[in-house]
Amino acid sequence: MDLQLQSFDGKKAGNISVSDALFDREFNESLVHQVVTSYLAGARSGTHAQKTRSEVSGGGRKPFAQKGSGRARAGTIRSPLWRSGGTTFAAKNRDYSKKVNRKMYRSAIASILSELRRNDALIVVDKVELDTPKTKDLLAKAQSLGLSNALIVTENAAGNLALASRNLYDIAATDAAHINPVALLRFEKVVMSEDSVRKLEESLA
Repeated sequence: MDLQLQSFDGKKAGNISVSDALFDREFNESLVHQVVTSYLAGARSGTHAQKTRSEVSGGGRKPFAQKGSGRARAGTIRSPLWRSGGTTFAAKNRDYSKKVNRKMYRSAIASILSELRRNDALIVVDKVELDTPKTKDLLAKAQSLGLSNALIVTENAAGNLALASRNLYDIAATDAAHINPVALLRFEKVVMSEDSVRKLEESLA
């Protein structure tokens, strides 16, 4: 299939032929949900930790006699009922990651890209070039393309583009090798360079 090709200044630059497997696939909502959930779960550090009553230091001696004090009986000062005591059902380090095989991940990316194209949220440009690493220059380019909230995907997002976009919340840049489903869904528009399209076709289609 063919997609319209633009320059980074917003001018028409012809058409580009792209893979149907990558940009004309039926949207699989359940698969995308599974992959996004897995991606977000894998980003969790899982380093939370609390101490149970057996792990808190101290509390080996019975604080007072079983009978005669008038108080409720107690066997340790580290009971969860006491101040500075242990935690009931204490949180422990855990791995939140969920396995998703490579075929599912690639299919989800292709499904998202296809849905972006159908919703006119995908813009393909011939190349992404910035002469200076200035944020205002990138904003001017984005304005010429009618962008206010966008992800810019290039073959290599280093250099001026990375420097110009790192202080922006609504515009981000990444390279094709590090594209992920959460970033594709977070932004209203996705701008891809011709090189990044070819890179994704090699790895995903």
